[in-house]
Amino acid sequence: MEILTRPLSGSSIVGGYLAHRPEAGRFFPSGFPGDPEAYRASAQRVEERFTRQDRVRLAHVLRGGGVDRDARLKRFVEEDGFAVTTGQQPGLFGGPLFALYKALTAAALARRLEMLLERPVLPVFWVAAEDHDWEEVRRIHLLDPENELESVEIPIPVGREEAPLHRVGLGPEVTRAREHFLSLLPDSDFAPPLRALLEASYGEGKTLPGAFAHLLEELLGPQGIFILSPEHPSLQAASLPILLAEAERAAEVEAELLRRGEALEAGGFGLQVPLLPGGVNLFFEGPRGRDRLFRDGAGFRLRRSGQSITLAELTARAEAEPALLSPNVLLRPVVESRLIPTLSYVAGPGEMAYFAQTAPVFRAHGMEPPVIHPRLSAVLLEGKVKKVLAKFGLEVEALARPHHELASELVRDEIPPEVRAALGGFRGSVARSAKELGDAVKGVDPTLAGPVDHLRNQSFSLLGDVEKKVMQALKRENEVALAQLEKSRLHLYPTGRPQERVLSPFYYLFRYGPSLLGRLAEAAEAAVRLDPVPDPVGGE
Repeated sequence: MEILTRPLSGSSIVGGYLAHRPEAGRFFPSGFPGDPEAYRASAQRVEERFTRQDRVRLAHVLRGGGVDRDARLKRFVEEDGFAVTTGQQPGLFGGPLFALYKALTAAALARRLEMLLERPVLPVFWVAAEDHDWEEVRRIHLLDPENELESVEIPIPVGREEAPLHRVGLGPEVTRAREHFLSLLPDSDFAPPLRALLEASYGEGKTLPGAFAHLLEELLGPQGIFILSPEHPSLQAASLPILLAEAERAAEVEAELLRRGEALEAGGFGLQVPLLPGGVNLFFEGPRGRDRLFRDGAGFRLRRSGQSITLAELTARAEAEPALLSPNVLLRPVVESRLIPTLSYVAGPGEMAYFAQTAPVFRAHGMEPPVIHPRLSAVLLEGKVKKVLAKFGLEVEALARPHHELASELVRDEIPPEVRAALGGFRGSVARSAKELGDAVKGVDPTLAGPVDHLRNQSFSLLGDVEKKVMQALKRENEVALAQLEKSRLHLYPTGRPQERVLSPFYYLFRYGPSLLGRLAEAAEAAVRLDPVPDPVGGE
């Protein structure tokens, strides 16, 4: 199997940022990815605000990190270390491939920065345990032994639809889903420990974030990656000052975000995160679960429940139970940078776009954003799929098109030259004959032009039917090959989206074993480079 790396694609601002274009770069004030000076400046800013006590607190709650974790954490504390962070919502059975790609990119970048700065740099994966979007995390896709795309899912918990993920224990449905998931995976020499890992991670009574964190800890620990779950009480307590400060400055931050949004739109870029009038970058656990706060007079209102709460009440309740208050997508990176000495955040395309909006939120809390670095983007190309692509002379990206479009185009290319010439000749002959007949009958009766046009159009229609029948015959003749093409598309663009955003890594781990993680780590290492950013020429 080949691992093909690809440039990360995204919106126009993502493309501009990755191409080091200044018109996009001005929305990422900490510099471009790969620029050593940007990371040195980030390290200096972090060093000024992080204490030994902050690092000790973090070291106590980090999980994973491999066999030398204790020695690495000791160095991290004693030598004033830094971190490269990334994160993701907790996915069912590990989520799609790109979660691994983010983690492995963070590890590769951390190693590069450790050499650059001559200081410890830890890769840290943040599990977004406070999230409440069950629809986003409750299913995973994989290909079964017959190469059919299967979806495995758990139901949204009744009555807890809006509860934070870390608050909800999983019921027997996760065991049934796990057994279904395992039944779709092949037997191999690599299967037993991987099955045991899935069984130990995802079971009744576990939470989705807890299961996800355990899985990543075991899977990625050998790669030196640390796992962090923000629901830990010490982290919630340390986060609270920023969350309460955000509540106090809600109107000011909203005004700055609106100005930022106007600047983005004036620059020709859209907004990744819509700004709602009165919206606060906070969620509060109320009677309807995790509920967005909106400004309401001098206080706040919960979006779904409509409950009103004053700043004093919000503060008192959050101080008594810090888990009640949590950040939204624009504030979460700020909280993360307060808890972790983050030099750089490894992001996917959607995250990179919303980081373009976050600088005002960081600055409201006396910080600058970290340097944003793209995650690895890769295609896992199995031999059987590669053979099909070679048979049709196609590149991987060609299969992003709908199958019927691609199949029709390929079959049209298979029409024998003599048939193609005859069809073209007949079409030209009809057009010429219709014109000659139309010109001839005008002198007899001008109204005869209509029947002549009808005759021409009917002839073209019948000719089109013949052409369709020719293509249908060719499709039947190439039925096996086209079926192989359709199966290959399921491998590369399942549900019409890139493989890395849809398929479970366990489909590949069961076939190729844990050495696949090492190969992916090498791909991430090769994709992470530190080079000075050249001066822009002509605005490029």
